[in-house]
Amino acid sequence: MNHLQRLLCTLYVATSAGLTWTTVLEYRHGPLWAACLFGAASLVPVIALARESEPRPRPAVGELWGVECAAEEDVVRIELDAACCERWWTSCGTDHDSSCPHRIPRSSAA
Repeated sequence: MNHLQRLLCTLYVATSAGLTWTTVLEYRHGPLWAACLFGAASLVPVIALARESEPRPRPAVGELWGVECAAEEDVVRIELDAACCERWWTSCGTDHDSSCPHRIPRSSAA
């Protein structure tokens, strides 16, 4: 946990404590609906504290610098080369351009 995360966690605890104290004061001297509202609001910083303090996996070197793996690039290249034509892509595989070698539909007759 770095210094910024520690500072945020401290602010979350202080905010939650202040809202909890306000909940108690509203319960004793104010309307009950306000005490319920402040009680619910005091839980939000606790949730943020839990999310901030959970460990996160470090990104891989390739993900950190935006570099894709060569294997992923090869898969994309193969899939793009296997595509028939522009119309096939835009019609979800139902139509083909007139110059496409796959434009003649296969017969379902056996």
